[in-house]
Amino acid sequence: MYGAILADVLAGLAVTEIVERDDGFVMAFDAGYLVAPFKKWDDPIERRAMRFVRGRVLDVGCGGGRVCLQLQSRGLDVVGIDASPGAIECCRERGVHDARVLDIEGIDSRLGSFDTIVMLGQNFGLLGSLIRAQTLLSLLAKISTSRGRIVAETFDPHVSQEPRERRYRDQNVRRGRMPGQLRVRIRYRDRVTGWLDWLQVSPEELEGLLQSTGWRLARTLGGGPSYVAIIERA
Repeated sequence: MYGAILADVLAGLAVTEIVERDDGFVMAFDAGYLVAPFKKWDDPIERRAMRFVRGRVLDVGCGGGRVCLQLQSRGLDVVGIDASPGAIECCRERGVHDARVLDIEGIDSRLGSFDTIVMLGQNFGLLGSLIRAQTLLSLLAKISTSRGRIVAETFDPHVSQEPRERRYRDQNVRRGRMPGQLRVRIRYRDRVTGWLDWLQVSPEELEGLLQSTGWRLARTLGGGPSYVAIIERA
């Protein structure tokens, strides 16, 4: 899916990425952000968050390589991983030195150790659910150095008080899910992915989630529903 999206973006086409939630709610995004150079990133919080990236870096869900390329320009050693072969091909074509086809669950010690793990572009959502997030965060702690840090962007699902959003959160809780555990799929032209869980958490929920994973929430950046969490080794 993202291979097709990125190929069309690089071909100069106007590309809209459609995210469909399981209650019928639809969100649309200009996919150009996937390859935007640092100076054209629309989100100032993301640009600010890059100041917290240091040492050897793992970019989780690297997409079109925008984060990898910016970090390479700073002289950092960065490994980009993505489950999409097409995304990794795009990264390599654009000059990312170390880009690998790898799902987050496939991360292990063979990648080496990292000082910073980056999950921008709302990629904290890849952790999916409470139990899966705690399992994966514990895994990430094992491949991080003693000064390890996660720089992760997420969205506080409790900010919106629209009736639709309240109903969705309440329904999740009744089903034993986290309030911001979205069930979504991606559409582009005649393609559609399978359904997947995409996790959104408030700062307070994040603090609880991090317990016993080897991490602690050090600070947050941004005052809106979208924010970046700076997470340090506990």
